[in-house]
Amino acid sequence: MNGSNLKDLTAFLLVAEESSFTRAAARLGISQSALSQVIRGLETRLGLQLFARTTRSVSVTPAGERLLELIGPAMGEIDSGLEEITQLRDKPAGTIRLNADEYAVQQVLQPAITRFLPTYPDIRVELHIDYGLTDIISGRYDAGVRRGGLVAKDMVAVQISSAHPMSVVGAPAYFIRKPIPKRPSDLTEHLCINLRLPTHGEHFAWVFTKAGKEQRIKVDGQLVSNSIASARDAALSGLGLAYLPHAYVRDHLSSGQLTEVLSGWRKTFEPYYLYYPRRRHASPAFSLLVDALRWRID
Repeated sequence: MNGSNLKDLTAFLLVAEESSFTRAAARLGISQSALSQVIRGLETRLGLQLFARTTRSVSVTPAGERLLELIGPAMGEIDSGLEEITQLRDKPAGTIRLNADEYAVQQVLQPAITRFLPTYPDIRVELHIDYGLTDIISGRYDAGVRRGGLVAKDMVAVQISSAHPMSVVGAPAYFIRKPIPKRPSDLTEHLCINLRLPTHGEHFAWVFTKAGKEQRIKVDGQLVSNSIASARDAALSGLGLAYLPHAYVRDHLSSGQLTEVLSGWRKTFEPYYLYYPRRRHASPAFSLLVDALRWRID
């Protein structure tokens, strides 16, 4: 493979990953028109259309999907090899790409990375927020972060958080209009703010547990969001009840901006894990970050 083909395939992977010529061009540091020309040249050489383009969206064609399957893992290995060679430098260096959901980024990764990066100025961390169960190998990520039960068995998994209980919360103004629910089934009479996940298109389940028994309640309301930050803000505005990680709303509960209900029925979900493929050698930069994230009981 010559250097030109490698650059063209890298451009193809970035457009597929971003579903956008504009964002991919920005990451490559070239103009959108130049990137479009690169992709057209690759399609011409292959004799295949790799992307379906409209004025509003870009998506891979079946041929593009097949190309992703064929070259994604190989390009990931090339990236890993290049990162690995940085161990020959005096200081750890390189870019580490992580895929995680919104809560994991805000509450687990960000605090650790804030402490980590100033110590290693030649290391860069790229965070990609994603609720879907993304294939980190074809997506060319160094690692992903998900709750324990969602991690594939063939991955190395490192615990990076404690378990996290969930809370149903609402603003005091909301409870002026509505009675406080006494049991989970009472939620069917309330305005509830749902979270829609991209993994299967359904609402995130409101799960409760007490005395070893678990209940799943189907709730409804006027607002659905795909962001826990948006759901929290809506609850703060008095638009309804939200089902959120307790740590995410702890400060708002302490300040009185939010009130928790059904605390005796809290469901606790598994800890978060950093997961990644088994490799012979991890780059020094990646090993340092894993150690910084590793959950410790002091």
